[in-house]
Amino acid sequence: MFKVWQTYCRQVQLSAETVEKVFAAAQQRTLQRNELLLQEGQVCRYKTFVLTGLLRTYGQDADGSEHILQFSPENTWTVDAESYDRQAPCAFNIAGVERSELLLWTKATFDSLMNELPELQSLSQRLISGTVHSSRHRLFSALSDPPEVKYEAFVRSFPDLLNRLPLHMIASYLGVSVKTLTRVRQAQWHRG
Repeated sequence: MFKVWQTYCRQVQLSAETVEKVFAAAQQRTLQRNELLLQEGQVCRYKTFVLTGLLRTYGQDADGSEHILQFSPENTWTVDAESYDRQAPCAFNIAGVERSELLLWTKATFDSLMNELPELQSLSQRLISGTVHSSRHRLFSALSDPPEVKYEAFVRSFPDLLNRLPLHMIASYLGVSVKTLTRVRQAQWHRG
């Protein structure tokens, strides 16, 4: 697991010292398929890095319909930021789509590491900024783009997730019905 972490850290240009310190402070956890890492109403106590596998962050309607906000494949971070920052109950769930190997840091531990390691603070700020930008683009797309454009953007952004996700999860992420997504995919397949 350390090698996966080390490879990621090299890509984001963290020093060997930071790589070791941050890894040593982490808790390792295996999450099974469909197992919850965080359940609506709980307080998000951990910042999580996905070493292997795939997670989804989602909310549910009163009728049980699932609305997926985010997928977190390997080499990505996940957290319910509002709950984590405020240490208040969350409105969303985080669960395994696949069996996943994770690194977790408590808020106190991660805050301490960021105070001690300026390059970790800088990485955290870059990740937050990137998340804000992509969330704004995704929200605008959800409000303005037809299903075909949403699906094409998903394929461009997450080509390696297409074969790992069931159709109903992709539809939920895009905010369309499975029937609509099936129609869009068939039309694209026929075009080309």
